[in-house]
Amino acid sequence: MTKPVVAIGECLIDLIAPQGSDLISGNTLAIREGGAPANVAVGLARLGVPVQMRTVLGDDPFGQRLHARLGAEGIDISHVRIAADTPTTIALAWADEAGDGHFRLHRHADRLLSPDEMNLHDVEAVVFGSVAMSASPSVDAVLTAIRHASDVGIPLVFDVNVRPGLLPMDELRMLIMVGLAAGTVVKLSVDDARHLWGATSLDDAADALDRIDPPVAVITDGARGALLRVGGERIRQDVFPVNAVEPTGAGDAFTAGFISRMIARNWQGADGDDLRFAMACGALATTMPGAMDGLPTRDQVTEFLHAHTG
Repeated sequence: MTKPVVAIGECLIDLIAPQGSDLISGNTLAIREGGAPANVAVGLARLGVPVQMRTVLGDDPFGQRLHARLGAEGIDISHVRIAADTPTTIALAWADEAGDGHFRLHRHADRLLSPDEMNLHDVEAVVFGSVAMSASPSVDAVLTAIRHASDVGIPLVFDVNVRPGLLPMDELRMLIMVGLAAGTVVKLSVDDARHLWGATSLDDAADALDRIDPPVAVITDGARGALLRVGGERIRQDVFPVNAVEPTGAGDAFTAGFISRMIARNWQGADGDDLRFAMACGALATTMPGAMDGLPTRDQVTEFLHAHTG
């Protein structure tokens, strides 16, 4: 049996302002399943990669909805815990005039992930993010997973998602440095790099990562493209032209696509074709509303890339 990728961290409900609206002018919010690690898990499952989710949900209608969605996507939910007295985490989401997504988290059950739940055996890789590192005990769960995986040689994918206001930035920056130093693959956006180091471009973010030198790093910048940094080489990729409906989940689709390519490579290096595949996943995710509904299958990505070759 193929070993699963383990996704650790938040699984939540996104309350999303409609296109052309925001939390000030909007009158309605769409209810969608989300959370970066959960989105990556669904993205991997749709690409044919076995995946297991480790998170905590509230014992409420939103928690029931999320639990059912993960199971329906073919994800191993045997390590998803239900907390009896804590509500499910929610996030407010909207897009700005440039089309970039913005989020504000109201964290509840997902913070309760425990180090005791981080036993890792027969695992392909571990995916984690910085949101789970911004509260206790979930931060201890992530640090435990990092130590265990590092000790036994399990690849670590650090999906940086800086969410202002969850933790003082100096404290969060120190925790993120632990993830950056441990990551086999690091994925972040220029917006993440701006919060961390004042970066304003793909090259600025790559320059900052030069000081840390992760084996493989991918940096996204919304509609402005992406950059792969591997060794001393930098490879750029423009976005694919699509009729974008909503940006929520595009970065997570990108991450899932890139992980699937790293698995095929046995986690050795990366090239422009890997970046292009991940960008196609992200582009397709923007063509449907919600973080999960637009996550593509492998056949859809292959067909999309064939149509955009040449």
